[in-house]
Amino acid sequence: MKHFDLAACVDYLFNHFLLGGVLVTIGLTAAGVVGGLILGMGIALMRMSPNPALTGFARFYIWFFRGTPLLIQLVVIYTGLPQLGIKFGVITCALTGLILNEAAYLAEIVRSGFLAVPAGQREAAWALGLPKSVTLRRITLPQAFRLMIPPLGNSINSLLKATSLASVISVEEIMRRSDMLMQEHFQILEVYAAATVYYLMLTSVWDMVQRRLEKHFGRSIAAAPAKALAKGSLPAVEIPHAAQ
Repeated sequence: MKHFDLAACVDYLFNHFLLGGVLVTIGLTAAGVVGGLILGMGIALMRMSPNPALTGFARFYIWFFRGTPLLIQLVVIYTGLPQLGIKFGVITCALTGLILNEAAYLAEIVRSGFLAVPAGQREAAWALGLPKSVTLRRITLPQAFRLMIPPLGNSINSLLKATSLASVISVEEIMRRSDMLMQEHFQILEVYAAATVYYLMLTSVWDMVQRRLEKHFGRSIAAAPAKALAKGSLPAVEIPHAAQ
């Protein structure tokens, strides 16, 4: 029986071909997060809209994309859409699937963040004459974002690992390139061990970033509502509840 070759595993860690796959994974994750957050905020706003048509569409979107596997969504986009005359490249198909899927989860995270901010915060700002746009930007959004950081961080961590599913449609990220190296050199454990190290490194880096964000916003945003209210039309009036 062939034993694990540690030297070969170390070589794969510095393999330029595999490192290229790491960059593709990072790019897919970053684009998926940005696109998913933008689309997710729109879905969240529709979900909270008094318009029943918008609310119904948002509910259906979240139900559908959360209730079906990402793998099926990617395969349908890559192989199904061309049958309807719609054809994209593999990267575009992967990004489309990742963004559509991630938006369904981020929409609920965004919605829960906004709903967790006490209504008294907004009412106090409106009582002081602050416009709704300023209230949203300076009071509601900062506090909601602080509450969204932990679930948002978990979602990003999951998305980073979910990019491996893009290998089934031939996107050359970490897993796809690992498979290609494995088929060439027949060193299964060594290649996958190197891929595992890369995933652990990426998730660990993101974990540190998330902790820094939580620490920073936990320290700085607490005073944001009071500062924003101090710029209102009645700065001499103190609203204790708004400073929470």
